[in-house]
Amino acid sequence: MASVTIYDVAARAEVSIKTVSRVMNNEPNVRPMMREKVLEAAQALGYSPNLSARSLAGSKSFVIAVFVDAALTIDHWRSERGADYLSRIQLGATLQCRDAGYHLLVELIDHEAPQIRQEVGALLAALKPDGVILTPPSSDNEIVLELLGKSGTPYVRLGPEETEGPGPRVHMDNFAAARDVTEHLAALGHKRIGFVVGEPRHGASQARRAGYVAAMQARGLPVDEAWILQGDFTFQSGHDAAKALLALPDRPTAIFASNDDMALGVLAAAAEAGVLVPGEVSVAGFDDSPSARFSRPQLTTVRQPVVEMAELATRLLIKGQVKGGAAGAMAAPIDELLPFELIHRASTAPPPVA
Repeated sequence: MASVTIYDVAARAEVSIKTVSRVMNNEPNVRPMMREKVLEAAQALGYSPNLSARSLAGSKSFVIAVFVDAALTIDHWRSERGADYLSRIQLGATLQCRDAGYHLLVELIDHEAPQIRQEVGALLAALKPDGVILTPPSSDNEIVLELLGKSGTPYVRLGPEETEGPGPRVHMDNFAAARDVTEHLAALGHKRIGFVVGEPRHGASQARRAGYVAAMQARGLPVDEAWILQGDFTFQSGHDAAKALLALPDRPTAIFASNDDMALGVLAAAAEAGVLVPGEVSVAGFDDSPSARFSRPQLTTVRQPVVEMAELATRLLIKGQVKGGAAGAMAAPIDELLPFELIHRASTAPPPVA
């Protein structure tokens, strides 16, 4: 059976092809009665608009692209852990794209590649996306931002380090969240609190470290550099950092890792060393990934609104609230700050009595 075309829908609804195109593209200035007539005809014929045909019919590509960090994403998948951050971004963005008839494409960006300018430029030229969602570190990458500006492609920055930079921002307060986690541990009675820093290229990593330091100083607690170790948001880096921290003669009684994957690595290292959690050392994470609820003990962590952030960013792009190029630079800045939540679970408790 031949596939149903836009011509078939137009003939059944007794309207022009242009009217059918407007209805299928969710364009304004179509009378409700006419829109209903076209949709009924399309449903009766089992018509599904072809993405390529829709793109050719107008200036839109009906594609929203998400730029994600290639190195970190590949490391997560190879370790068969993590990638939850990306999954939740995809979920939030896909929900909005599906409702609006758009397609979502995830593109891996290698920020260490010397040819990043050529690769991103070719990507934008080939895809011609109607909008781009930038995740860290793309959200702060000067080359990426420059190319998007020159191409006139609208974009939204998720969790950028530089909140005063160009383009709309959708983010949460990483500083305040990390401060609250540290305050929670200090309120339990912990004075020696270790910290595992996240991937250094991500703005959130430095904000969370700053929040930890601020909370320690506000409590008059020592900020010992021996208790602050560099990680990269992977399970293995959390495991390695915890082994070093637990081997210290004055080891911390609590360890706060900058994401849940690293916190799981801390739990594993503690188990291997025969250190009880939370009996001998408390452990806290950040993200509230599914693994935080499935771990034993369950992780105390921060629930960051990743799905909601991706939904909002996609909605801003689809509804045309973000302008590209010079028009976007001149428009009133969009700065959406979404709330976080500190989740208390079984991995944190008062320190052991000396």
